[in-house]
Amino acid sequence: MTRVPIVLPLAYLILVDGPLFWMMILMVLIVATDYFDGRIARWSKTVSEWGKVLDPMADKMAGGLVVTALAIRGALPLWLLGVIAVRDLSILVGGAIITKRTGVVLMSVLSGKIAVTALAITVLAALLRADPPVLEACIWGTTALLAWSFVRYVLRFVKVYRHGTEAIKTRS
Repeated sequence: MTRVPIVLPLAYLILVDGPLFWMMILMVLIVATDYFDGRIARWSKTVSEWGKVLDPMADKMAGGLVVTALAIRGALPLWLLGVIAVRDLSILVGGAIITKRTGVVLMSVLSGKIAVTALAITVLAALLRADPPVLEACIWGTTALLAWSFVRYVLRFVKVYRHGTEAIKTRS
């Protein structure tokens, strides 16, 4: 939950085109809290059902606010924000359906983590005002990875919906 209060000033600084130094400091803090939260939970064997829900929610909120601020400022296209919103809301709804049906909260899939990493690189490129061809490549690469991860989530949803969580015990 530490990420949520950190992302609010970051989004504000993006909107007002504030100092890049402070934006970078806040981004490093957000990434660090995400990284260490997961590492500590796994290391201490304290991964919880609640944590499996809160962590991706905090990621989605942080990413959504930052991309929204960049889209409002014109640094990223509005359609990318739409792609992210539709994907993330669909994943949340699908996850809620699976949790209600099976009583199990599924963890994120690797392709989702890769897509979010690509999004972070795109955000960084936008903040650093990368040359247009570089930013364009980041945007389209991120869009492709978001689509790929969404397909993976849909396939997992269908498999678990039909066969229960036993169907994904060996792979997700």
